Amino acid sequence: MKTQLPRLGVATRPSLLAAIVSLALGAHALGQVTPDRLYYGIDREVPMTVKIPDAKKGDAAIQLLEPSTFKVLATAPVTAGAVNLATLFPTIWTEKSPKLAYAQLVVGTEPVGPAVVLQPMTSQPRAQIIYTEPRQPHDQGRLVWSEVPDVAKIYSGIRAYVDKHIVMDTTLGSIEIELRPDVAPNTAWSFRHLAEGGFYTDIKIHRIAKNNGQGHPFVIQAGDPNGSGAGGPGFNIDLEKSNLPHDFGIVSMARTNSPDTGGSQFFICLSREGTAFLDGPYCSFAQCVSGADTISKLATVDTLPRSDTPVNAPKIKSAKLVDAPPYGKGPKTVTKPNAEKPTER
Repeated sequence: MKTQLPRLGVATRPSLLAAIVSLALGAHALGQVTPDRLYYGIDREVPMTVKIPDAKKGDAAIQLLEPSTFKVLATAPVTAGAVNLATLFPTIWTEKSPKLAYAQLVVGTEPVGPAVVLQPMTSQPRAQIIYTEPRQPHDQGRLVWSEVPDVAKIYSGIRAYVDKHIVMDTTLGSIEIELRPDVAPNTAWSFRHLAEGGFYTDIKIHRIAKNNGQGHPFVIQAGDPNGSGAGGPGFNIDLEKSNLPHDFGIVSMARTNSPDTGGSQFFICLSREGTAFLDGPYCSFAQCVSGADTISKLATVDTLPRSDTPVNAPKIKSAKLVDAPPYGKGPKTVTKPNAEKPTER
């Protein structure tokens, strides 16, 4: 089934042990706080290793930071070597409504290295499409969410990993992507996993939709090794309830008519005006923090008449993980060239 976005009036879409840990979590030679493993069951120890660069002077601490606001939720002093985050921050396991946070090393007053993402493994709401009866032609249905009652919510532990950005090298330039696990943790993790594994290597950008049908720039789409718009990674991921508005430089997951059919295909938005209607039904999970000119170049590639199919499709040559900046200290989301106002995080 072809994975795509809705068209107007049409139904949609880091000795040996250290090396093993490195392979599991991705290269993090510059990571200053490193989890011993990826998953930690609830009420267990959360062992990590702290590395303090010799050049950095001052007392060291780990700060727990709130996503987007960068608010310091808690601070604990540390020294180089092994630490147990569950001892440093007991609320990791006692918080009644656990939320994703970033564990950032600070030396003196300076944040050092990429943060560690602490993602709670909790029960998630499920999406479904409701249609009117009798169903009418071209009825796209209404997306509704089955929220999990408080009494049924399960907190199993945390997924902990060093924060990374993804750099995509295309035939028309590079794009750097900051993942947003705070809004869509499982989608962001799946995308990172695919990029780290080499999935996005020599893949066509198979769709360039310059117009949303109402004169506004729409999306560029890729992620199918076949280049047809019908292929994927051999698995699907559930739709997540993201609240990140679609706008220029925002990355979102493509899907078919059914909500839980995302996989590897993604799209990069070209304008707020053209993509605002995707808020909710589609899962935005990342933002481009460099490469606005590349996005604009890709958006102007010639397409076949009355089609979103490129005449000569540009390609993603490779995608790789790179250390993210200290949390809250990196670049903001790209803005459309010549745009006056930046996209809000």
